[in-house]
This record gives sequence, structure tokens and C-alpha cells, in this order.
Amino acid sequence: MQLASAGNCPYIARHICAFIPLRAKVPRLILSPFEWTIAKRYMLPGRGEAFIAMVAGISLVAVMLGVAALVIVMSVMNGFRAELLDKIVGLNGHAVIQAYGGRLDDWQDILKRVEKTPGVTRASPLIEQPLLASFNGRVEAILVRGNTTGDLKRLAEKRVAGNFASLQMGTSTAAIGSRLAENLGAQVGDTITIINPQGRSTPFGTVPRQIAYQVGAIFEIGVYDYDQAYVVMPIADAQTLLLTGDTIGMIEVTTEDADRVGNIMAPLKQELAGRAQVTDWRTMNASLFEALAVDRVAMFIVLSMIVLVAVFNILSSLIMLVRAKTRDIAILRTMGATRTSLMKVFVTIGFVIGALGTAVGLGLGFVFLYYRQQVVRAVEFITGQNLWDPSIRFLTDLPSRSDPFEITMICVMALVLSFLATLYPALTAASTDPVQVLRYE
Repeated sequence: MQLASAGNCPYIARHICAFIPLRAKVPRLILSPFEWTIAKRYMLPGRGEAFIAMVAGISLVAVMLGVAALVIVMSVMNGFRAELLDKIVGLNGHAVIQAYGGRLDDWQDILKRVEKTPGVTRASPLIEQPLLASFNGRVEAILVRGNTTGDLKRLAEKRVAGNFASLQMGTSTAAIGSRLAENLGAQVGDTITIINPQGRSTPFGTVPRQIAYQVGAIFEIGVYDYDQAYVVMPIADAQTLLLTGDTIGMIEVTTEDADRVGNIMAPLKQELAGRAQVTDWRTMNASLFEALAVDRVAMFIVLSMIVLVAVFNILSSLIMLVRAKTRDIAILRTMGATRTSLMKVFVTIGFVIGALGTAVGLGLGFVFLYYRQQVVRAVEFITGQNLWDPSIRFLTDLPSRSDPFEITMICVMALVLSFLATLYPALTAASTDPVQVLRYE
């Protein structure tokens, strides 16, 4: 029976005699040459097994797409949070100390105390007030910011036109956001009028204060709401515009770790209780970042279902392969193959499909992320729809930032699920009874 059966499977029979004696020399958890040869033979089925090959190919593609989707979405979500945090914090700092009533009279003493606080890397006085701006009959709501010379130099990195060096105290020169410049139709060198409703009191009522400022520079932070509202000038000019004297509105604080800002600012919060309010970036943007966190978890769970579906494809393809190879498995058992060897063969087949799909999906995800802006523009061109509206998305470009830990977890999840999917078919193959299968051969 053995010789007749082996004659029907000449490819397998030629290698069994050569490899079975070597099995005892190989560690138990590593494939022997015999086991690896059988696994390769079954991973590359012949012409009569094209359907099994097609199902295995679909399984590989499904794992690839699932891993790629997870890598792309998680990287974009991380990038969105990181870019938004960097831009918000880059302009507003990690925390803000603001007096009740909007004016800090003894701000010099408070500023010195803040600078000496452990964990604080920078503290700057700041004036911020919502006003109106007009140019050629157009009127826009703006947010006037009075910054120190050091803050203006840092903001100069976002310049798209003009020169921040022209923003000198007493020159009536200001810098405006790029979106605000578009809305007003103003360019560098034009003169805009800033209107302060809280002007001088006269017998006929309060007369709004109107001061003309020349546009010395145009900047773009990358956050739509900021670029369409901010007008930046030296802090002394802002005090003159707002008639605040030597007082300021708030102190902007930057810490060494944005995630520990609450602990760093806790002593100041207790010391300034009743005099000023200490607010960190989490509180100021709580709803936005909480929504991002919920979306991030929800997208991970939903997209993980794609990998799970791919794993079921691996399971089904292996079950079909075991059913198709039942006679071959029985022959291998009669010629000395152990249950453990057969289990390792089919586990290897399924795991290799999952590993290849994971590796290709990882590469596909990184390629997509590298060309993400071109992909967005191509889809917009084809569909005629604006997929990334800065007025809704806050940021002007699609961000991306890959977390090595998350990428590792995605790969580990795909590989573990692929391994688990192989266990049932492998156990089924190992439990094949050669006597029952070959009884009538």
C-alpha cells in the first residue's frame, strides 16, 4: 500500500526518504527540512488546485489591506493630534495665567515667580483682545495679540510675505494671518484700520477708537481659525490701542513636558488662587482633544475587523487545503510523519500568509502616507469634492505621524490572529487517521 501510494505522489516520496531521518536532529519548534519542503509544496499548489490558491491569495490581500488601513488611519489620527497640539501650543503655550477682570497689574512679579517654577521653560507677557478690522469697505472680526520681541521672532518662522523686522514699537505696523489677508483683500504695505469699540468717552457717548496700521508681514500658522483672525503687533502698541497702560491681559507659559503641564502648574495655581486663573491647553481645548481620542479608539476597533475578516479567510483556505490533501496527509503518516510535524506544516502555511500580508500591508501603508497629499488631490480631482476643508479640519494639510509602538502592536495583532487561525486546520490535519483514509486505496 505504501509503495503504491507513494508512486501516486512522486514529488513527496522523493523527499521523504531523504529528510525523515534528519528530523530528530532538529529542535522541536523549528521546521525540519522535510516539514519545510512539504509546507512549500502546499503553499504553491498545482494547476488542479487553483481555487485553493485563489482563496489563499485573497486571504493575503485581505490581511495586507487591513494592516495598511490600520497603519494609515492611526498615523493620520496621531498626526492630526500632534500637529494640532504643536500649532496650538506653539502660539498659545502650554498654559495661560489670566487675571480675573482681564488685567494683570502686578504682572512683573508674577512673571518672575512663574519663570522660577521648576518645569517652566518660558514665560511671556501677552495681550489678547477681540476687535474689528476694516479695509476698503470690508470688515472682519479679529483677535489682536500684543507679543514681546522674542515671541515675534518665533512667529517670524511662519512668515509667508513681508518682514517681521518692521514690527517695531511705535511704528503702527502689524502682521496679519494669511486667511484674514485674503478675506480683507489686504497685502503687505496696505493700511488697515483696527476699531476698538471701547474708545474715549465724550458728552455724546463713547467714540470707538480707530487706529490705522500698516501690514508689515503676513504669516500662516496652519490652523484655519488662527490664520483668519489674528493680528499681531508689539505689546506696547497693543497697550496703546486698548488703553490699558502698563497692564497686560495674561502670561503665556511653556513647560518642558506638555503632558505634565497640570503637575507643573499646580503650585502656581494654588499660589494665585483668587487673583488669577491658570488654564492649560487640555482645559482650553478639552472638547476637541477628547473627540479626537474617542475617534481614534473607534477607528482602531472598526478597522481591526478587517484584519479579523482576513484571518477567517486564512482559516477557510487552510480548511479547504486540509480537505483536499487528506489522502496525501494519510500517506505521510504511514511513511513516518508525526502529528507534530503535520501541525507545524499547516501552521507554517497559514502564518506565512499572514506574515506576508502584514509585511506588504506595512509597506503599502507607509507608501500611502508618504504620498498622502497627492492622493488627496487626486481623489478631489476625480470626485470634484473638497476632501480637506481647512475651515472644518482646522489644519491646512493632511497630517501624519507614525507611532513605532502602535505600528508594532498592529503587526503583532495581525501575526497573532493569523497564528490562531491556523490551529484548528492544523489539529484537523494532525488527527487524520491513515487507516480510515487509505482503507480502499
